[in-house]
Amino acid sequence: MITRKRLAAGVCALVATFATGILPAAGTASAAVAPDGQSEQAAPKVDLVLDVSGSMRTADIDGKSRMSAAKQAFNEVLDSVPQEVQLGIRTLGANYPGEDRKVGCKDTRALYPVGPLNRTEAKTAVATLAPTGWTPIGPALQGAAEDLKGGDATRRIVLITDGEDTCQPLDPCEVARDIAAQGIHLTIDTLGLIPDAKTREQLTCIAEATGGTYTSVQHTDQLSGKVKQLVDRAADPVAVPVATTGTASCENAPQLKPGLYTDREKFAEHRSYKVDVKPGQELRASASIGVDRQTNPDYGVLLRAVTAHGREIVRGSEAGDGRTDLISTGLRYPKAPADDSDDKTPETVCLQVSNSFSAPPGVKTDPGLPVELAIDVVDGPDHASDVASFGLGRGWWLLGALALTGLVAGLVWGWISRWRIAVWRTN
Repeated sequence: MITRKRLAAGVCALVATFATGILPAAGTASAAVAPDGQSEQAAPKVDLVLDVSGSMRTADIDGKSRMSAAKQAFNEVLDSVPQEVQLGIRTLGANYPGEDRKVGCKDTRALYPVGPLNRTEAKTAVATLAPTGWTPIGPALQGAAEDLKGGDATRRIVLITDGEDTCQPLDPCEVARDIAAQGIHLTIDTLGLIPDAKTREQLTCIAEATGGTYTSVQHTDQLSGKVKQLVDRAADPVAVPVATTGTASCENAPQLKPGLYTDREKFAEHRSYKVDVKPGQELRASASIGVDRQTNPDYGVLLRAVTAHGREIVRGSEAGDGRTDLISTGLRYPKAPADDSDDKTPETVCLQVSNSFSAPPGVKTDPGLPVELAIDVVDGPDHASDVASFGLGRGWWLLGALALTGLVAGLVWGWISRWRIAVWRTN
């Protein structure tokens, strides 16, 4: 029994040794995506876009009208906005009560400009609102994007409405995709007040186009709580991706430094980027493709590291079927130290991102699918706490270690078994 316990302890120690090699590397990888120069964050910006159309008179939220519930929620939110957040309020359908569709679909304005918040002024502005006109969601999103222009701050639109857009053919979902394609890292979150199926579908599409969230709201406290959460989320420091444009070949691909980047890739397209890796360094890269519209069920993403001469170095791939919101893959490429310790000449590695998405008939393919590329270049592995150095990145080092461990364990177990048999025969 004692012998078995000791053997089990030895196996646990071996597992712990492997785990020690894995965990620090994972921690390093998770911290690797922060771009250079992002230590100081600009003041985040939030634009609250409120539907003030005639349907907001409906009294079905906690015994009061949707407009009253929205006003109460806004007052609670304005009291809790973090000091560092620049906040604005935009309305849609607040001013034109007539039947002229052309005029009604232009009815959106900045009620309170995006900037440092004066709570009293903002509350006074909200108190004057009364349900009035149309529901021009598309024009309101375009206006909110203009409100948030300028600087490198985190930008977020929070759209609160009780119905679908009444100003087609300007599809608000397409407006959201166009905003995302600008690469300004603007997120749109949507909240539907007692939404029907069509409203829910449209608001979900708007949110997914920019990586935002959709929430169905039934009660006043639920509305205020969700808006507070979204405003607080904007205040959290985040790495802001830099917009870039990959090319079809490596020759004229953009040169990227460690950081976080966004791009757009058409269905079944290949995009290339360049990264310099010095001797003794390790390239770590990942690519994520967001699915912001309906696609066919079978898909995949491929990330390849290729030499300047076109030879593949390493690849990472992921595939699936059915519905998904995001698909990601990654790779690691450790470049061996140079024989001459003074040789720091970098190797230009070409990163190629490819996808195998396809769209059903009638689905627009422009703009392309959103791509996020995370790149880091770190010192190469030189000790056993790193996975690649320990051998998990080189398959047969691991195989050799396991074979040796099995051989030693077998010899020890055989010796113990023979010793126990000898003792049993003696007794």
